[in-house]
Amino acid sequence: MASLTSRADVLVVGCGPSGAVLASLLARRGHRVLVLERHREVFGLPRATSFDGETARLLAAAGVGAGLARISVPATGYQWRGAAGDVLLDIAFGDTGRYGWPDANTMHQPALEELLGAAVAARPTVEVRRGLTVVGLEQGDNEVTAIAEDETGATHTFRAGWLVGCDGANSVVAELAAVPVTDLGFSFEWLLCDVELQEPREFVPTNLQLCDPARPTTLVGSGRDRRRWEFMCLPGESAAELDTTETAWRLLAPHGVTPENAKLLRSGVYRSHARWAQQWRQGRVLVAGDAAHLMPPFAGQGMCSGIRDVSNLAWKLDLVLGGRVAERLLDTYTLERRGHTKAAVLASVKLGRVICVTDPAAAADRDAAIVANGGGRRTGPPAATPLTTGLLQPGGGDVLGAGRLDDLIATGFVLITTEKPEAIGESERATLAGLGGTIVHIGPDAADRGYADDLRERGAASMLVRPDYHVYGTAAAGGANALLAGFFERLGAHRPSG
Repeated sequence: MASLTSRADVLVVGCGPSGAVLASLLARRGHRVLVLERHREVFGLPRATSFDGETARLLAAAGVGAGLARISVPATGYQWRGAAGDVLLDIAFGDTGRYGWPDANTMHQPALEELLGAAVAARPTVEVRRGLTVVGLEQGDNEVTAIAEDETGATHTFRAGWLVGCDGANSVVAELAAVPVTDLGFSFEWLLCDVELQEPREFVPTNLQLCDPARPTTLVGSGRDRRRWEFMCLPGESAAELDTTETAWRLLAPHGVTPENAKLLRSGVYRSHARWAQQWRQGRVLVAGDAAHLMPPFAGQGMCSGIRDVSNLAWKLDLVLGGRVAERLLDTYTLERRGHTKAAVLASVKLGRVICVTDPAAAADRDAAIVANGGGRRTGPPAATPLTTGLLQPGGGDVLGAGRLDDLIATGFVLITTEKPEAIGESERATLAGLGGTIVHIGPDAADRGYADDLRERGAASMLVRPDYHVYGTAAAGGANALLAGFFERLGAHRPSG
């Protein structure tokens, strides 16, 4: 093959869920996106097995909402059980949660990637080139250049205004850009067994954590007719002796899973990690997804965090590429996502320290303490974690609940206000419109009372919502113009003259 040269607005390295969502979001805003992926085909084995309701909403904003029900199954709940069978944790999931989607959804990751791939292929400004591995990066004042090799060893050159590494845990982009990392050193090995069930079978609850010191075990749904079992590697036990097909079937047998009623799709030992990038932007190179963070699987937030990364980044890149704000806006990407992801990693590690107990006496003490403190009571899932720093007013950062305006909000900023339309100044209107924003007036007879209730609960008359559904801030009656003006100043938005 002859060497190829191509120029795009954004070059995305990696076409997994994070890379595909970013490409779709940018293309829906009219930008030319080039995606480089080293695999020729969608990777056929699952990695992630679930996504939460907030993530489903973000996936819908990327254009695949109509297909999610086809590739996922709502989960009924998540339980922890101690060695004696005591219920230590019991979370019930609803089919329609606060973000407009099932609280938890199990899925076969290749099916999700195929759905996202179809959405990306339908966008005329996206090009996906497979079979190319990035081997070099060069940054200039106005562009970044990527050097990639194909299977024959031939090199190809690609240029873009910005490059985003979504290329997974062993990210070449993060390595080439010398991205600094904080690693907590929290690591355990587990045997992962993906199974396709040959007979109908109901699992209640869908997801179960057996906190048994004899062998901590995880059971989770993985889409229709598929499940995953994960068995912890015990102290003194080598990964090599655990990592055999015979061992997989031996450990699955007590759960009623045998070669006669199930197909073992994959078994293998993996090591969990707990780390995050210190800087998510190095010049014109940024990282997202597993390239920016890794966490133990106990909270099921690895892939979800990657989708949040690119949902945060896409609208910021859009504004910068359009010349509507200064490049410094991209520095808020590190501030917002690093803190948010650090909290998710620490929460996953905390759960892991509870689960990965193999001393029987310590496990018994743990179970007794949890039960004595009210553990095992059924609860609903927690609200989405708010942002705590970045482009926010003090007190802002929470995720707005779903409502009839979701399709509208997905297109950009929205000012939701009970102020009369004429109360918003022309300059504020023009600047918000230039950012792709919309003003929505909530009258006393509004058909959807949800947002009116949101405003009342916040003691506010106006609320500014970002494209990623996080609330920037609120204002009392008469304060909408000041809310917008302060936002424009912090954003560095170019105001219309006159």
